[in-house]
Amino acid sequence: MSRIKAHADEQPRWNRVKPLTNVIISLIFVLLALSTLLPLIFVIIISFSSDASVAVNGYTFFPSEWSLDAYRYMWQSIDYIGRSFLNSVGITVVGTVLALILIATMGYALSRPNFRLKKHLTWLIFLPMFFSGGLVASYMVNTQIYHLKNTYAALILPGACSSWYIIIMRTFFTSTVPDSIIESGKIDGARQIRIFLQLVLPISLPVIATIGLFMTFNYWNAWYGAMLYLDSAHRELYPLQYVLISIQKNIEFMQVMEANGVSTVDLSLPTETFRMAVVTIVVLPIACSYPFFQRFFVGGLTIGAVKG
Repeated sequence: MSRIKAHADEQPRWNRVKPLTNVIISLIFVLLALSTLLPLIFVIIISFSSDASVAVNGYTFFPSEWSLDAYRYMWQSIDYIGRSFLNSVGITVVGTVLALILIATMGYALSRPNFRLKKHLTWLIFLPMFFSGGLVASYMVNTQIYHLKNTYAALILPGACSSWYIIIMRTFFTSTVPDSIIESGKIDGARQIRIFLQLVLPISLPVIATIGLFMTFNYWNAWYGAMLYLDSAHRELYPLQYVLISIQKNIEFMQVMEANGVSTVDLSLPTETFRMAVVTIVVLPIACSYPFFQRFFVGGLTIGAVKG
């Protein structure tokens, strides 16, 4: 205790925190943490409510009636949804790994001062951040030139490389990786690929994990590409998000038909609760993966943004 007290006395006055202030700050951060979890808990509770309870009481933490209708209806399409879930997992894993390979190698090349094409490639990467060819042009290139329509590649390749993430990676390598490490590798006779794999990558885990997390979000939540590049004859390629959105639209359509006196089904279909069940299924896998990236997240993003 005496050592701890002596160490505390050595701290500057401006760097000391009173016990009461420490408790207040801790409570504030606990409340902020709870505020981020409450919306997810709220959505899960609504997904287990009945549509009648939602219609009468609205969205509430304490529904008057619990129900599994939303998940039961989803279970009826388990083969279709299960295949789409595996599609999303595969697309996310392959797309994220491919994106990290492309972004890391390009960022490392642009960070080397003796790379002859550095200036030209930097401008080539900067331009798409300000000017885009547009949806029609990208669709024509991907379908008519690369023939990606109705393939898994159409859901992976268009989003596999990002100019913004390349700039972040390049900035990280320039500002964080010491030149002495690169020079030591050259002295030992290592080539650039070995220097990159054995010396640079191990100390670049924060920025790689950070960009990997964002790319995982992008691929897991993507559904617009499936609407563009996949037709109804290739439903086995649909990702999970596109399937769930399609089911939700079908339920809403049948509800509208029922309201107009056109009988389409014999059972009462969940609408609001199914929407929340969809959100739960989409969010929970990616939320469970976040803690594995958390220790790298803040460090990687801030270090890569120190200087340009």
